[in-house]
Amino acid sequence: MEIRKTEGLQSLGHKTVYKNTYDPSVLETFQNLHTQNDYWVRFNCPEFTSLCPITGQPDFAEIRISYIPDQRMVESKSLKLYLFSFRDEGAFHEDCVNTIMKDLVKLMDPKYLEVTGFFTPRGGISIYPFANYGRPGTRYEEIAQRRLENHE
Repeated sequence: MEIRKTEGLQSLGHKTVYKNTYDPSVLETFQNLHTQNDYWVRFNCPEFTSLCPITGQPDFAEIRISYIPDQRMVESKSLKLYLFSFRDEGAFHEDCVNTIMKDLVKLMDPKYLEVTGFFTPRGGISIYPFANYGRPGTRYEEIAQRRLENHE
């Protein structure tokens, strides 16, 4: 599609530069060509890594991001680079998930978005934080509330 070539994406199709520390500035968006439809977009990042802020030990997780876009969508390579930027970042599991959610809401202004982290056990305990957002004053806010209330 010709429109994609004119959107000024910096990561896609260029040499990959990996950031060593958390960097939301690498995130990029492109125009949603199907704004008349509500539909889900889902990303799975099975190799997410961050550091425990207390011990400095690595934490591993699968991060799942699902959203209903509005005008803008996140470009997948930039999302990969963004998630990679957590690699040397000291942050608790819950902080990672909430930060990712907030950064993506700020970036795209989606109708609805949710982020779940499936962190591997350390010390015999698995932690699966979930954070979601629904655009205030819309039915998506109600969806977010219901999904949060009914989350297992």
